[in-house]
Amino acid sequence: MNPRQLLERFEISPRRDLGQNFISDPGLLAHIAGLAALGPDDVVLEIGPGTGTLTRYLAEAARRVIAVEVDARLIPILRHELADYPNVELILADILDVDLARLLQGAPFKVVANLPYYITSAVLRHLLEAPPRPTHMTVTVQREVAERLVATPGDMSLLAVSVQFYGAPRICHRIKAGAFWPAPGVDSAVVCIDMHDTPPVPVADEARFFQVVRAGFSQRRKQLKNALAHGLALDAATTVNALAEASIDPRRRAETLSLDEWAALTRALSPHLQ
Repeated sequence: MNPRQLLERFEISPRRDLGQNFISDPGLLAHIAGLAALGPDDVVLEIGPGTGTLTRYLAEAARRVIAVEVDARLIPILRHELADYPNVELILADILDVDLARLLQGAPFKVVANLPYYITSAVLRHLLEAPPRPTHMTVTVQREVAERLVATPGDMSLLAVSVQFYGAPRICHRIKAGAFWPAPGVDSAVVCIDMHDTPPVPVADEARFFQVVRAGFSQRRKQLKNALAHGLALDAATTVNALAEASIDPRRRAETLSLDEWAALTRALSPHLQ
């Protein structure tokens, strides 16, 4: 059965507050599973399995699938639909509350997820900022979020810097709103993120690097010299001198900087930070 039929059978209505929009097209589901590049030894963390339509494809390709679902109403559907897949483990939880180190027990893993807009940034931070990190991510997100993830200097955001520090994102497939039920108000896209073994820029302290980046984006409409001074509690002269040391015009704004420039700025500011 497709998601709509399953929900009607179990007398369940999609919850807008959870961003529940389901894909039923087998061709599209198979394509998304293919983008995850799974092998027979892979462990997959699926976030938001919904009614299990994509989970089936993942289970057929991977050794183990850990499917984390926040909506308790969907668990009976998932148990029914995935009964023939003993390699699928269902977990009722909010992914943001899941201790990934405890769950994965050191096993390398890949992530596949259909992320609603309201939680996309938080989930990506949860997956990227604390070990263990996945080796690859295949995430379906709103189109505008996808475009933010692959942005280049001039249109960068804190989210883009964070994702590109840990991996190389690319838009792998675009999905029209009509492919979902219920149809959302905007189109979506599948973003594939190949994770880096080491960051693409030299950084001695990741925490310090992101302290500087967050400060830079804390007041996006302000010039860097003002945003950094405010966000890092530094005097204007120290901030301007550090920007000069990093060869960055103090009048620039955070969205114009490349990862290399953020790294250079972190090195220049580090002696002045607590």
